Order: sequence, then structure tokens, then C-alpha cells
Amino acid sequence: MKRIGLFGGTFDPPHMGHLIFAAEAVSQFHLDKLLWMLTPDPPNKLGKPITPLEHRLPMLQRMIAHNPAFELSRLEIDRPGPHYTVDTVRSLKAQEADAEIFLLIGGDSLADLPNWRLNTDLVAEVSKLGVLRRPDDFVDLPALETKIPGLAAKVHFIDALLQPVSSSEIKRRITTGEMYRYYLAMEVYQYIEDNGLYR
Repeated sequence: MKRIGLFGGTFDPPHMGHLIFAAEAVSQFHLDKLLWMLTPDPPNKLGKPITPLEHRLPMLQRMIAHNPAFELSRLEIDRPGPHYTVDTVRSLKAQEADAEIFLLIGGDSLADLPNWRLNTDLVAEVSKLGVLRRPDDFVDLPALETKIPGLAAKVHFIDALLQPVSSSEIKRRITTGEMYRYYLAMEVYQYIEDNGLYR
């Protein structure tokens, strides 16, 4: 059976932490491919400033182009929002009926899962939840299990050597003129410089 990873986000901008997480997921879960799901207008970020899709899309495409296991998915780009993960997973399963779906999320998203739309249905739809934990994450899995029965059996933590890099911190560094170059793939760094983003 085919194994497909699904990694969604605003990727504003996409950075080395995203790449490491994705590559470790492919390796540790023996995925056939990993779909990068660029979210045009995430429900949890409504009202917050997000860089236009016309910039986020080429940055992500350039960053993942070198890995044959990585693929850009247009499932959310090509359908009207708001975009909820459960709907995206169902759309993917309709296209890939014979595949196991591995949903990749961060530890912060796992902690917030009780607030996600149709969270119990979402957990039931996926084969595994691959969770990347940051050093400062605290996840109370037994407490989450009481709110979303069946969750604990699906959760698998991904081991990775990670710097605590985040898109928001990179944007802050660009805005204040601090060093940010080596937190990004060269293609993304060059795109930001060429287009004067985040200044």
C-alpha cells in the first residue's frame, strides 16, 4: 500500500526546519511521497497579515524542487476556502483510495487539536499523525486522548536535530536587519532578497 505524507502550512516563508521535518518524516515513515499543502487562507490565521500566495508559492516550489519525494499539492490552492484539514484529507483520500495518509503536524498543533474542526473525524481518517516536537513543547497526550478518543494510538513523534527556527522569527530578523540567511534554503533567501519581502 502506498504511503503518502501530508504537510500543510502557510510556509511564510518556508525554512530549513520545514525541510528537516519533511525529510525525517519521509525517512522514518518510509513514505512514497510527501505532499506539501500550501494553505492560501488558514482559518486559524484569519485577520493576520499573510504574504500573498503569488510569493509563497514560488518560494516553496523552489525549496522542494531538489527532492523527488517532495511534491507540491494544489488541493487547497485550487478550491475556495476556508480550508479545513479534515476536508483536505478527505479530498486526498478520494484521489488516493489505496493509500495510507500520514498527517504531519507540529507539537503546538497537536496541543491545539481539540479546537480543530471535526477533530475526531480527522484522526479517524488518517493512518498516523506524525508530530515534530520542538524542545520547549509540552504535550499532555493522555489529556488529549480524553477529548479525542483514538488519538494516542495514531500519534508518532518524529525525531530530528532541530534549531528552534520559525517563520515568525525569520520575518522578525529580516524586518530588523539581523542575520537570517542560513535559516533558509538558498533559493528562498534569494527570492526574498530579489523581491524585498518582509521589510
